[in-house]
Amino acid sequence: MGEFTDKVKGTAKEVVGKAKQQSGNPATRAEGRAQEAEGKIDKAKGSVKGALGDRI
Repeated sequence: MGEFTDKVKGTAKEVVGKAKQQSGNPATRAEGRAQEAEGKIDKAKGSVKGALGDRI
């Protein structure tokens, strides 16, 4: 995947994760925190790809 795709995917995961954290269910809140963290990782991966010119 390219830089843009990773950043969009990461942003989507963060938004869904934040929404899940508003749940009354502790398991869903935990899942939301994990999903938000995955989104941040995807966004960072996209930034690295952008800096390296998609060579990774």
